[in-house]
Amino acid sequence: MNVGSVERSTKETSIRLELGPAGRIATKISTPVGFLDHMLDTIARHAGIGLSVEAKGDVHIDFHHTVEDTGLAFGEALEKSLGDKRGIRRFGHAYVPLDEALARVVVDLSGRPYFAWEVPFDREMLLVTPDFPFALVEEFFKSVAFRGRLNLHAALLSGRNGHHAAEAITKAFARALREATAPSGDAEIASTKGTLV
Repeated sequence: MNVGSVERSTKETSIRLELGPAGRIATKISTPVGFLDHMLDTIARHAGIGLSVEAKGDVHIDFHHTVEDTGLAFGEALEKSLGDKRGIRRFGHAYVPLDEALARVVVDLSGRPYFAWEVPFDREMLLVTPDFPFALVEEFFKSVAFRGRLNLHAALLSGRNGHHAAEAITKAFARALREATAPSGDAEIASTKGTLV
């Protein structure tokens, strides 16, 4: 993994994001959305990466644009940091429990974006926090998958508390990403095609 940097500026948001090896990038996260900060810090910690994020957005309207655009920036920076993906495992998966919640996330750094979200609807899970809708967790990871050009399957196997479910999914993604970006032990690209694009 190298360093991947992205600057994204629209009428709705302004984002500077850099990710890479933990020893090269110091984790420093500043967005106007508290739970998004927590998600990003959780990903950095459990994926074993350094992550620097400075985001501003039109949160007086709602959090959607800031969360979605930060996910887009994260995915793009991840794709840049992996280059041709030579010498990494490519696939990763993780199961993570948090109290009653159990999440499973599987990733393939295939270069082909796909996103599957198997989270049963429950009224008790409408909110992660009083001002952060659970639907934004899905929007973040969908943005990561499509802009990062990875195959991401997330499933909540059990859970009723929105905060617990969001945390379990976020940690499972991070642990799956850590496994997928780990060295494979050889210098080959893990594909019979010889490329992951």
